[in-house]
Amino acid sequence: MKIEFNSGAKADIRVIFTLNKDLGGAFVSDRALLEKVGFDGADESTALFAERGELYVGVEDENDPESFRIAAAKAIGVLKTLKVKSASIASYDKSGADRAKAIAFGLALGAYEFNEYKSKPKERSLEAIYFNAENYYGAKTDENAVKAAIGYALVVAEGVNFARDLVNRTPEDMTPSALANEAQKAAGEHQLKCEIKDESYLQQNGMGAMLAVGRASVNPPRLIHLIYKPEKAKKTVAIVGKGLTYDSGGLSLKPADYMSTMKADMSGGAAAIAIIKTAARLGLNIEIHAVIGAAENMIGGKAYKPDDVLRAKNGKTIEVKNTDAEGRLVLADCLCYAQENAPELDYIIDLATLTGACVVALGEYTSGVMGFNDDLKRSLLQSAKNGGELAAELPFNRHLKKLLKSEIADLSNCAPVRYGGAITAALFLSEFIEEKNRDKWAHLDIAGPSFVEKAWGVNPFGASGAAVRWAIDWLERL
Repeated sequence: MKIEFNSGAKADIRVIFTLNKDLGGAFVSDRALLEKVGFDGADESTALFAERGELYVGVEDENDPESFRIAAAKAIGVLKTLKVKSASIASYDKSGADRAKAIAFGLALGAYEFNEYKSKPKERSLEAIYFNAENYYGAKTDENAVKAAIGYALVVAEGVNFARDLVNRTPEDMTPSALANEAQKAAGEHQLKCEIKDESYLQQNGMGAMLAVGRASVNPPRLIHLIYKPEKAKKTVAIVGKGLTYDSGGLSLKPADYMSTMKADMSGGAAAIAIIKTAARLGLNIEIHAVIGAAENMIGGKAYKPDDVLRAKNGKTIEVKNTDAEGRLVLADCLCYAQENAPELDYIIDLATLTGACVVALGEYTSGVMGFNDDLKRSLLQSAKNGGELAAELPFNRHLKKLLKSEIADLSNCAPVRYGGAITAALFLSEFIEEKNRDKWAHLDIAGPSFVEKAWGVNPFGASGAAVRWAIDWLERL
């Protein structure tokens, strides 16, 4: 579907956003009729008058870009059900094109459908959405600014939708080697360097934690290293993603109802690939190393076991208390690898669907931000807000760290109590951050919003592409 600025294009239907619950503003042709059908202009409210070719959508707070994003996603949800080929939208910017960008984001993210496994996908008539030169405030629309804003939004939205596609595919199709193939394909398309490390490499380089997690699967693990290196880069950043293409829980087997969405345990890895390819498309002047630990956590005679002691790449030993605390084992080795193979790092950000405890703490729509550097955490929280994602800090403390003590190894892979589980998982990861890098590192637990079994905001059922918009905003602000 085409989304573009075209001031002269004729459309089958006009999309009208009502601002601040004002039903008498510009473009509103009949306030009484809107009130009659119960339309109040609240966020996510819509009113369709097909015979007049008008679709009204509420934007409750015109100063909130997320209201515009959600309104646009709601609009396209309605438009897709109609037998119309085109729709038009006016400009809602007093100056610049921030709202055009928000609307374009909402349209592109709301239009997403995953139909790979449908024998008969729904047929859609909608072919194009045009931004026109009309302006809600009667101002002159800056066509170049609007075109640039739409173009930017579409590039980032394509990155989000790419991550969604990877996560939505079945674990039978999206194996560690398949994810590595997707990374190689992205590298070829965007002039990135790509290195794929197999299980022999993991063995030879002392990556015993990641190797243990993947050893029971018929699909062996893969470490993926993508590199984007523009000339005269201002900063160097490692994005480390958890890529568990399926997580059965291992011998600490998950209950059946907790296992059905575990194809989404690779969301951090999918986001890392999407982030680096989007950064390359945008030409960001930041050197980026995306390191993804791809593995399947399965059961079988070769499975690692509770009571095993594993040795990570940095030499630390880990007593296994629960094989379902596997993502942190994979990330431990990947964090060590990133610090060894991406010299002079300015920042290290890891992305992971790491804990159900984070969902308990913050709900299924919000990611957790953890680390030692308050300024870094604040900048990440600001970028989450800018990008239209929800995030909150979970604070470290010395008492929770004591729960990772082991009597027979350097540390345990999980605490003996369930309380504070998101924080203890992050504190475990901190053991694999070199002292010189402590203030350069942050952990993002995206377990809640990465995969939700209902539509919400600009997201459909399933994968959301969590952290892609967020990370791109943060990288730009560097």
